[in-house]
Amino acid sequence: MADAQLHFENFSGARRVQLGQQTINLIAGNQYLSNGRKNLIIQLRPISDASHTRDRRASPPDSACFPGTRKAVIRGITQWADTRIVLRKEPVVHVYWFHGFAGSGKSAISLEIARIYAGSGRLLASYFFFRNAGDRSRMNRFAATLAAQMAAAVPATASFIEAALDAEPDLLTQGTSLTVQLERLVYEPFQAAPERGFVLFNGPFLIVVDGLDECEDKQGVVDFIDHMLDFFERHPSIPLRFFIASRVEEHIRTRLTNDVVRLGDLNNYWARNDIEVFLQASFQGAAVNDRVIQSYVRANGEWPTKPDMNKLIWHTNGSFVLASTIFKFIVQPATEEDPSTPMGRLPLALEMNGLDSLYAQTLARSQHLPHFHNIISTVALLRRPLPIVGIAELLGIEAFEVVHVLLNLQAIFHVPGTDDQGKVTLCHTSLRDFLTTESRSGCFFVPPSFHLHLSYYSFSLSFHPGSGYILGGEWQYHWNAFAHPEACDFINEIERFKTQACQSPHANRLSHHAFLCSMFFSSLTLHSSRISVGLHYLLVKSIEQLALAAECPVLHTRLWLLGAYIPLGYFPFDPWWMEFTEHIFGVLRHNLQRASNAIHANVMFSLCILPI
Repeated sequence: MADAQLHFENFSGARRVQLGQQTINLIAGNQYLSNGRKNLIIQLRPISDASHTRDRRASPPDSACFPGTRKAVIRGITQWADTRIVLRKEPVVHVYWFHGFAGSGKSAISLEIARIYAGSGRLLASYFFFRNAGDRSRMNRFAATLAAQMAAAVPATASFIEAALDAEPDLLTQGTSLTVQLERLVYEPFQAAPERGFVLFNGPFLIVVDGLDECEDKQGVVDFIDHMLDFFERHPSIPLRFFIASRVEEHIRTRLTNDVVRLGDLNNYWARNDIEVFLQASFQGAAVNDRVIQSYVRANGEWPTKPDMNKLIWHTNGSFVLASTIFKFIVQPATEEDPSTPMGRLPLALEMNGLDSLYAQTLARSQHLPHFHNIISTVALLRRPLPIVGIAELLGIEAFEVVHVLLNLQAIFHVPGTDDQGKVTLCHTSLRDFLTTESRSGCFFVPPSFHLHLSYYSFSLSFHPGSGYILGGEWQYHWNAFAHPEACDFINEIERFKTQACQSPHANRLSHHAFLCSMFFSSLTLHSSRISVGLHYLLVKSIEQLALAAECPVLHTRLWLLGAYIPLGYFPFDPWWMEFTEHIFGVLRHNLQRASNAIHANVMFSLCILPI
């Protein structure tokens, strides 16, 4: 029996109608089915925490405009975004570049703009970059994420995105350029939407891109900007706008400083009144829940006093992140090491020289605690944030030790309410900049060589069944960051690492010999410009570490050897074209023989009793 034909009627004012398992979208009086929307999203694999709707505490930046502030700034942006193309004599500016110094509130304003246009149905997509946030800090899924959001905002584009993916199955692979992905998945489907009856009534659509300077793929940023400007030059009447917020960095400035881009400098807006509103409301809110402040106010009157409030506002120098961090520093709970009250911390805050002094003063609260440097270094350098229990497992310590350090640092770190849910993140990118710049952070400096330790910790965890926190590729990412020629003194740091590992071995970790053998071996395939030592060094050291690992195989090392991570006789390339001195050849042959003897004597013998 043939399927009965579906009959549709247009329901006035309806947007989405559910009939059985079919969802019908009604756009400007036209209707169509969207059964495959879920499949399209699965195929695109968008980054779920890149948009303005993400959980900001788990996925920074955690910035939002305080109610009643930034009105003049937002008004200027919305006037540009609402400009219509028809009946205009001068060309429309499709791109607005909004820039300002670190902590001035760019991300908060980007969030507010995204919210405004999402509320009016004109937000096509939003993407908030953040450094060291995995895929969100690169360009490889940028186009697919915009496309997925666009399909939800303008359902008429979905079928064109699907058609593009069907026509070019490799469109989402790394072999396809960013510009082709943007053209096929975003620009062309948006242009084609009118073919499905989509009509724009309220004004142009907007794409919000925040923190473009946070993207680690600088060439990808350049390609995105160049292609975007070229697209608008070819299609000057398209009802689409890009709002881009970033710090001023050369690869961005040189391309966005021109006549076809509107420039907005946040530093030109007077922020004193807005910061005063924020601080007044914040201190009033703190007093409601703090009995110490309540008692002080009953006995002494207003706090902070008007003169102190004026000093605080002046001290922030227009930085909202500094104002927010100062407030958190002042009202944070007392500890045994810092029993001072909010009233006692206020004058200390006024003596601090900007964010750096505030960061140092706050970090000092936990500096004396065990594992302090390892914990803050891990949070600063991890590619993907982890929950408290994930950090503890990675470092081989107890979760309570991580909590003990972080609870004193809540003015500058986001600490989740539970150990196993939520992720530990930095309050602001400027904190990572502070920690990774030795001239600013001094004793709190997080050196690039710590990537070596993170590579070891994450590689070792791959031999611990049941670990659910370290994703594939973390160890390789951190090793590459360590081995980069500009990172640090490779050989000296390796020797220091071996000395530390021998002095304080960890019973539940893979032998550092096995780790180094794997890393040296994997680096043999890296391009010479990506590592600071030669192939002879890597080959000799990898075989030496193989012999040492085989001669003292603990449980995890046996698993490593039996898993053929570095099988004897296998090389990622043919090494025999290399010219060896007689001495190097002799060392290689000697260590290969040592490794072979040890594997047969220690590993194969214990295979029958190895726990599975």
